[in-house]
Amino acid sequence: ALCGLGSYATGQLAPGLQRSEYCELRGIVTGSPEKIPRWQQRYDIPDANVYSYETLPDIANNDALDVVYIVTPPGVHARDAITAAEAGMHVWCEKPMAMDAEECRAMIEAAEKNGVQLTVGYRLQHEPNNRAVMRYAEADPYGAVERVQTGAGYDGAHPDPDNWRRDAELGGGALYDMGVYPINAARYAVGQEPIAVTGRTWSEREDMYSEVPEFAEFTLEFPNGVVAEGETSFGKSTNYLDVTYADGWCRLRPFQTYSGVQGETSDGTQLTPSGRDQQARQMDNDARAIKNGEAPIAPGTEGLADIRIVRAIMESSEQDGARIKL
Repeated sequence: ALCGLGSYATGQLAPGLQRSEYCELRGIVTGSPEKIPRWQQRYDIPDANVYSYETLPDIANNDALDVVYIVTPPGVHARDAITAAEAGMHVWCEKPMAMDAEECRAMIEAAEKNGVQLTVGYRLQHEPNNRAVMRYAEADPYGAVERVQTGAGYDGAHPDPDNWRRDAELGGGALYDMGVYPINAARYAVGQEPIAVTGRTWSEREDMYSEVPEFAEFTLEFPNGVVAEGETSFGKSTNYLDVTYADGWCRLRPFQTYSGVQGETSDGTQLTPSGRDQQARQMDNDARAIKNGEAPIAPGTEGLADIRIVRAIMESSEQDGARIKL
């Protein structure tokens, strides 16, 4: 069941489920009753598999459903994920995982307590070219990592005052919405966890982004001395992951589009687009993990690690760029 029927569920996840080998779209959870007839007709969803956020606990009685995919705004991810876990459903949760580390830990604990899997929708951790970057960190084909530069953002606007991306309580702002891409990429490109963070956040279009940052820049310091530089924004298009190694380099440009992720390495290796639907690949991998009783590729601890960094960047910005130890 898809929980939250916004643009990502509508444009990416529902179509991805039609291309999946191991998953079917059987249910919906929504706070917008007007959307229900359209979804029921398009995807042949019976009345028994339609829920509101208030009736979500009743999903415990539905043997036709195994997984609830949380696609609501980040500010209510914890609410919906914990409810689904307590109903005995496996939980797939979109990024960013939640608002703070406390919420992330509560989600992890709820899944563990109820014997269900919790995964975070980091589609890029399933994408072949980003997975190549992960392998380079482990196998050192180009030597040790020396530097990472990465950015993810778009030049756009959210003029609707009710858009959650403008709402601080719902997890709006570029840092939450897009910033977890370069944060997560820096972590898997280095293959270690950062020990300190510095950051700066700001807005240029205060009429739209008075509550949340429109831009963010940050540095992550790693135990081996590597420094990763990252950026994210709603006012500038950026889409790159550049890794410098002792004996070469790798560049993914773009690194986080829904299709067409591509790049090259210093020895001429071409990292070409896979051509497969990213969402279908991600959901199939997560479904196999459930079926086989295996750990998922991106468990809840992945989301927790990134949210700790998001909060540290915000803390650093509030302290005029102070170095925040993790």
